[in-house]
Parts: sequence; structure tokens; C-alpha cells
Amino acid sequence: MTADPMSPRVDIIIPTYNRAHLIETAVRAALEQSWWHKRITVVDDASTDDTWRALRPYLNRDDFNYIRLSRNHGTAQAKNAGLLLTDGEAVTFHDSDDIPHRDKVLRQVRVLTAQDIHADPCLNWRIAGHTPSSRLDVGVVLSHHELLLPDGRRVEIRRDLSLLDDVFPNLQMGSQVPGEWTHINSGLFRHEMLSRVGGFANCIEEDRELRNRLILNGEVVWVIPEILLTKIETPGSLTQAVGSNYESSARRFDRDTVWRKVDDWRAHGTVEAETIDLPNLAIDFVSNPDMLACRDIPATASTGRAVSAIIRTPYTRFGEVEAIA
Repeated sequence: MTADPMSPRVDIIIPTYNRAHLIETAVRAALEQSWWHKRITVVDDASTDDTWRALRPYLNRDDFNYIRLSRNHGTAQAKNAGLLLTDGEAVTFHDSDDIPHRDKVLRQVRVLTAQDIHADPCLNWRIAGHTPSSRLDVGVVLSHHELLLPDGRRVEIRRDLSLLDDVFPNLQMGSQVPGEWTHINSGLFRHEMLSRVGGFANCIEEDRELRNRLILNGEVVWVIPEILLTKIETPGSLTQAVGSNYESSARRFDRDTVWRKVDDWRAHGTVEAETIDLPNLAIDFVSNPDMLACRDIPATASTGRAVSAIIRTPYTRFGEVEAIA
């Protein structure tokens, strides 16, 4: 970990699966972020297309790592794999169809490292586990974003109250599209917060579940009220595809699971940390093995052993090999 709390190293993690036609744009946008202290990690969830060929021009960079998982785990677990194998002081996730503003990470870092944020005593901070007038460390910095929908519509998402839609759904009237909420996935997360609340739940609604967990456990959330990210929705996006859209049985099942956790919070006042369970985690290829690291985050013992095995393996850096097998 860096000794300078004002210059955290940011891991930009890009999970991807069969997006060879989009992934290079996402990587360029990440590499061009104006925040200087960053590393980009693409977690390829066992794609069967030419993803690695699209990324070949970047595989020798010291600030870039391409990790191809040995098997497909799904989006949430691909994100967890990225968390387990990096160790930056802050983490953000950019989907392969996201286009972040060039200063997105810089703007988020400035808030995350602010030293003058306090718990104003005019608010009921005790209910969130904080002492009035105490200095606060922001746990996650969010921003507004826009959607480009398959039908050509551009929808701006500026509904901060949507952060509470599973607790107070009566505050969410008037939304234009299903899931019109301030997005958690592309937030900038403080490492220490992830150590407390854990990783992503293994479900389609993983970002929604994480959002609820950190808010209900009293983590400090800051929203930059500007659009700093464009999300391009295609017919194959999770929120658009028949098997995973908002009307699908899979997503309805996940929503019920998320809502049960909200019921638990109402009954007990907390939500348990999410322990990452990836005992079969293994990788086929890593372009920059020197970037592999082990993050201090709740994980099962078998997952810890899998991560340790990956870290100990003497991989060959790309450039010393002809191609990916």
C-alpha cells in the first residue's frame, strides 16, 4: 500500500465476456483517465471470441494486465476475481460497454481523499454508526451517468434518491426506464470499506445488492452531481437480454434475495459482509504477472488457497511468449 493517502493507486477493473468488438474502446478510455496513479486490469470471463487479439497491442504495458479466467463464472464473480487479484488503495469497475469521462477517476479521487468532510450534527449520524462532528472517510464516490438505449434514446440518470429504492420505494416515482438508479458499479471504492463489507454477491443484481449493503451498514456515500459516465445498452446487455432483463425470472429471483436482506436489516440493523466464494478460481493466462496481488477482503478459506496458488505460479510475462495458448 502507498504511504501517501492523497495519491491512492486506483485499480480500474474491466470485466468482460465475448466483447471483442467493444473491449479496446473500454481499455483506451481507462488508460486515458487523467488520474495518474492507476492500473488497468481486464478480467476476461473465459471468452470464446477474439478478445485477447483485440487487446494484444496493450499486453506489454506495465500499467495494464489481461487476466483470462479458466472457466466462465458470470459478471459478479469476474468482478470478485478482479478484487482478489489486485491490491490498490481504491477500486473502480468499468464495464466493457462503458465510456467514462476522462476526468471521472480524478474527480472521484479528490472526494475520496478529502480531509475536511465531517458529520454535521444537524443530521442523525448515530443511526449510521458515526459520531456527530467527527471527521468522515468517504467509502465510495458515485456520479451521475447517462444511458444510450438500443432504440436510440439518451437517458440522463440524476435520481440520487434512487439509492434508497429498495428501502423506500415510494420515493422513486416517475422513473423513465427500469433500474433508473444512480449507478454503484462505476463508483470509486475505498479498499478499507471493501475489507469491511466484502465483495459482490453472486447474482445478476450484484451492484444493487452491494449498494444496499454499504448504505445500510453506515458507509459514507458521496455523489458527484455530474454525468461522468456513458453506459451503452445493447440488445446483448444484461439489462436488455431476454434471460437477464428486468422481467426475467432470474432477475426477479435475485430481487427477492436482495429484498430479504433489506428485511434482515430492518430486523437487526446490519447486513452481513459478503464473503467471496471462488474455490475454483484459476487463470489460463496473465499478461503481466508482476501486477498480481492479494487483496485483504472477506473470502472463504478455499478461495484464499486458490488465490495463493495463482500468486505463487511462475507465469511468463507476455512478450516472452509468442501467443496465448
